[in-house]
Amino acid sequence: MWKNTKPTHLAFQAHDGHVVTCLQFDDDKIITGSDNSKISVYDTNTGALRATLKGHKGGVWGLEYHGNTLVSASTDCTIRVWDIARAECTHVFQGHTSTVRNLQILLPVQIDQHPDGTPVMMPKQPLIISGSRDSTLRVWKLPQPGDSGYFPPAESDEECPYLIRVLTGHQHSVRAFAAHGDILVSGSYDCTVRIWKISTGESLHRLEGHTMKVYSVSLDHKRNRCISGSMDHVVKIWSLDTGALLYNLEGHTLLVGLLDLKEDVLVSAAADATLRVYDPDNGHCQSVLSGHTGPITSFQQDGQKIVSGSDSNVKLWDIRTGEFERDLLTDLNGVWQVQFDAQRCVAAVQREVETYIEVLDFGVSPDAIPSDRLKRRVLVDELGEEIEGPKGHIDLND
Repeated sequence: MWKNTKPTHLAFQAHDGHVVTCLQFDDDKIITGSDNSKISVYDTNTGALRATLKGHKGGVWGLEYHGNTLVSASTDCTIRVWDIARAECTHVFQGHTSTVRNLQILLPVQIDQHPDGTPVMMPKQPLIISGSRDSTLRVWKLPQPGDSGYFPPAESDEECPYLIRVLTGHQHSVRAFAAHGDILVSGSYDCTVRIWKISTGESLHRLEGHTMKVYSVSLDHKRNRCISGSMDHVVKIWSLDTGALLYNLEGHTLLVGLLDLKEDVLVSAAADATLRVYDPDNGHCQSVLSGHTGPITSFQQDGQKIVSGSDSNVKLWDIRTGEFERDLLTDLNGVWQVQFDAQRCVAAVQREVETYIEVLDFGVSPDAIPSDRLKRRVLVDELGEEIEGPKGHIDLND
């Protein structure tokens, strides 16, 4: 458990002080997008900058990768597909008329089985789904390795061969969505949630009940439900079958901007500086996590622990007891992103006016670490070399 383990701590400057809008990582690489229009690829173990992906003409607001294929979304209204290893853009998708706010790579999963026992897989092929401030969602084919590049002329009206369909119906910006199998749930600034059938583009249900903008949605395919969080402070649980409202989860006092459902635990995070843990079966609130002093800007949970970021720190909580465990990072001026896996926690933070990526590794044996690197934050440059001097040495004993 991370509660009593001292992690190694690697840090490096990123994105010239700009906001890190999105972050994804694995054992090999950390990929970040920023409002400075650039995407950076770093080595997870050394912090070295491997590549800077340039091409977007506006801030990058979403990114996701699968294998060697990275997809990004931007305020320039485009979606770009990249070959990570070659650090090259391979495809540009146009069509959205405003900022592409979020995207998801949707891979086929088994949703049923045929009478002969063979699996029913949906979607039929890997997809990209994008949601935009232009009030639409778009469904695209995910380009496969070896596909020829696609770069339409800037003023081209020709139909993109990768576009499958446009989902229209929302009256305002699509702020969040979640997809699984053949079901897509979207939340909008028009105060509604919509349930879509991806394979046909049909809008199955329009869920009304929120009185202000919807900022977050989650899909509970196990229970055939979806969950939404709004500026009206309320979290709602809905039936995917009927569109009926099942539960109102009240208690937050400000905008509910983030939701995460995993391992039979639902967590919401709000601008009121708290997180709330619920039983998704009945909506009962099991604990309220208080300790942050500002809006929760990012969090993740795995059914055992929650790591959450707010204005000045990153905190670790025990999800089953609701107890605060420890501060993972402190003395910050802002937290933009926190992500973790079984071994590492990676955060994009602001320290004074600089942007840093901080990597906490709880899985390294103390015997494998040079003694002079234990218990301190090691600051490295773009080559992954340690920066000597006062800036590179912060004692973590206090």
